[in-house]
Amino acid sequence: MTIRNYMAEMRYIFAYYNHLNPEQLTQDHIASYINYIKKEHGVGRDKCRMTAQSCSFFFKHILPSPYVVPHALYPRKEFRLPEILTQKQISHVIQSTTNIKHKAIIALFYGTGIRLSELRFLEMKHISRTDMQLKVVAGKGSRDRFTILPAAVLPLLEAYYRVHKPKVFLFEGQTPGKAMNDRSIQHAIRMAMNQAGFEQYGFSAHSIRHSFATHL
Repeated sequence: MTIRNYMAEMRYIFAYYNHLNPEQLTQDHIASYINYIKKEHGVGRDKCRMTAQSCSFFFKHILPSPYVVPHALYPRKEFRLPEILTQKQISHVIQSTTNIKHKAIIALFYGTGIRLSELRFLEMKHISRTDMQLKVVAGKGSRDRFTILPAAVLPLLEAYYRVHKPKVFLFEGQTPGKAMNDRSIQHAIRMAMNQAGFEQYGFSAHSIRHSFATHL
């Protein structure tokens, strides 16, 4: 099956460059061909990779060529930005969420841009109402840093505190003084998205955090 696929791919590229002999093909020719089928025929990365593999095998084992570097033919993995919410959608999620804890979690993700692990281990003592900032301890790269605490988020955090009265961590699990489980945080976000009618979009904690960075 693999041999048959390789042969088919090579027939296509030879037909495309029918004015050239196979030994005249260079790496630039192959790269141009891959760009062509991707742009004109809308093929995906798997198809591009199959073409690259076929050419790599052919010019390494069948017709060795000093002008083709096999490993350089493979298309780079495409980078796609995560889906983000609009400002209106963020507002709708917060307003639709009936659980005050879930509401506070989403507001803090969006208002500060901190990561899930950073939010999970955020302690009460790291919240400065005087300076309107949060201290993130051992964040990415095991470095401490400060981030903003928007004034609009503070009343919501105060309302949450009056209900749950956390002891050590801002968001605690079933056991007082113990940090909330990361799966529980993710579940809280899914519940909030369901209540807002956004369950089909697959929005996550990272989506909210990335929305903060984009809107900022």
